[in-house]
Amino acid sequence: NKGIAVTTDCNSRFTYLDPYKGGMIAVCESARNIVCVGAEPVGITNCLNFGNPYNPEVYFQFSEAIRGIGDACRGLNTPVTGGNVSFHNESRNFAVFPTPTIGMLGIVHDLEKTIGNGFVNENDVVVLIGPNRSEIGGSEFMKLHYGVVSGNCPHIDLQEEINLQKVVYLAIQQGLLNSAHDCSEGGLGVALAEKSINSHGNLGMLLTNNTELTIGQFFGESQSRVVASLTEDSLEKLTLLANEYNIPVSILGRVIPEKFSIVGNCTIPVEELRTVYFRSFEDKMNGNN
Repeated sequence: NKGIAVTTDCNSRFTYLDPYKGGMIAVCESARNIVCVGAEPVGITNCLNFGNPYNPEVYFQFSEAIRGIGDACRGLNTPVTGGNVSFHNESRNFAVFPTPTIGMLGIVHDLEKTIGNGFVNENDVVVLIGPNRSEIGGSEFMKLHYGVVSGNCPHIDLQEEINLQKVVYLAIQQGLLNSAHDCSEGGLGVALAEKSINSHGNLGMLLTNNTELTIGQFFGESQSRVVASLTEDSLEKLTLLANEYNIPVSILGRVIPEKFSIVGNCTIPVEELRTVYFRSFEDKMNGNN
């Protein structure tokens, strides 16, 4: 009754801003995705894509990214089983962003104890597991709205990440969570929308705890965060479990039918979100904005 989970992850913008943190974050995000389905991360492979290594700046990026990958793998106990390096990825004018792509394998010890990332039950409580820092550097928001890749790479604390993943994994094994999804590109706002888009049926959410959220907290791409849904009865047990590992849990709202709604800001039908999400490439190819 076992299975495997696999994922590939990398954020080249983070590695561009801080190669060491970017390499570490690539590994941590991969492990977080594995854990969010109820699997145990066990090893990685990699595809390291960089420019001309004879350029001192590129070689520094390469060296520091590997150092970050190594430290993260040692902390998460996910050995590097293989991989490849691709240099000279550049034009006459500039090199590609440093892109240390991580492929991670996880073991599902019991297929009965796995979950997905979409909402499952109406009236479930939606929570954020992990801290919610206000960080906007290197984010999709900055790139989309201002056309820049700048600022500080998000903070990453390896022990905090390890503790977060333990909480999420144990909560899934104990049957406390009905869904889990890590926050990555687009931050908390996009993670919540994706949980609605991938929901069972046509479920969305009512976000009520948004009055004090900054742009950095809502669209920033801070690490060590997972959005989960669970029944009211499981909330206390999850909070007690998280407290053991010094990981905060905050209530964001509830699962509701058909709509993705942010109190005081917007209400969007889930089907409209799905259309935008799944047809964006088709619309671009057809010349539609």
